[in-house]
Amino acid sequence: MSPFPLVTLSGAPQARGRQYGAALKDRIARSAALYGGALEKYGISAAHKAALIAEYAQKIAAFDENYLEEMRGIAEGSGVALDDIVMINARTEAVALARAQSTKPVDDELDDGCTGAMLLPERSASGNLIHGQNWDWRAECAETGVVLRVRQDHGPDYLTFVEAGGLARSGLNAAGISITANYLECERDYTKLGIPLGLIRRKVLEQEHFALAAKAVATTPKSCSNNIMVASAAGFGIDFECAPDEAFPLYPEDGMIVHANHWVSPVALAKLRDTGIPHVPESFYRDWRVRKILQEQGRLLTRESLKKALFDDFLSPYAVCRPPRPADGGNLTATVAMIVMEPALGIMEIAPLPAINRQFTTYRLHGDGAAEPSAAAAAALEH
Repeated sequence: MSPFPLVTLSGAPQARGRQYGAALKDRIARSAALYGGALEKYGISAAHKAALIAEYAQKIAAFDENYLEEMRGIAEGSGVALDDIVMINARTEAVALARAQSTKPVDDELDDGCTGAMLLPERSASGNLIHGQNWDWRAECAETGVVLRVRQDHGPDYLTFVEAGGLARSGLNAAGISITANYLECERDYTKLGIPLGLIRRKVLEQEHFALAAKAVATTPKSCSNNIMVASAAGFGIDFECAPDEAFPLYPEDGMIVHANHWVSPVALAKLRDTGIPHVPESFYRDWRVRKILQEQGRLLTRESLKKALFDDFLSPYAVCRPPRPADGGNLTATVAMIVMEPALGIMEIAPLPAINRQFTTYRLHGDGAAEPSAAAAAALEH
């Protein structure tokens, strides 16, 4: 299994985008092919598609003009149309809106599953916070994932794992802030146009202080729900269950947070309705399994301890670590990547398709070296 490619970017936004596009043309073209035709199957006309993407481009520019400039650079460097780059960055929102506006019956799209976890320093053998997740989505995204190491002229450098052509997903920065995110759904979703989730994650990675990262998550208006876990290498983190217009914080218990894809906050459950369970019914036991396996490994845990929990195959294929299996819409869904980070060290370890591959690659924020096989191979872990 090939590791996800690493590219180091620097300079002004459009220049960074051109570097990105030129270095990862093939993967960006695959991303564009994957999502570029996603609207047509809903019977959306070319004119309607162009109008929808233009509306998102305006929303992105109003949020941060540099993001649209970077997307222009990606388009120039890769030879992929700017509309397709915008679509990659707003794919969750654009596809859902097209589905809602469609008069054509189409099977439901599969949703980002994901199981996230965070270990505070009090539960860490190294004394450092550990943060990770399984990203569940389309199996073919094992061929579109990339890792970007970005050197910023203004703000902290950051390292992010993302779909090719996207600006950010999971990651960490030089200020010790880390982020993962996973699917949630409620009846408030897609009633207003908000900021695409990937750009909120990018905004988090640009922050020098945890408080400002939390503000970006909790107060930026969204089109849809999302669960966003943000941590600081100083030794603290919060899981925000986000509705489009409101955020509900969950705090660590016994030095850890684990979250799957159902709403947990009692306040949230008193105010809204969880509409995502039909898509991810196994969510009810995935977080329980990860927490159980972590607790069984003792008080002080490591990155390998978190990997062991995230590799759990209980009740497979509806498991924490999902092998490729057919989804409701006929696509193959899988745990596309397992990501484990130690922000204080600037380290991110990633294994593609971990249900069938246990080889991790280590990506480092500091220095300009290439990605490297992880010193402690995941193959040594017991099932």
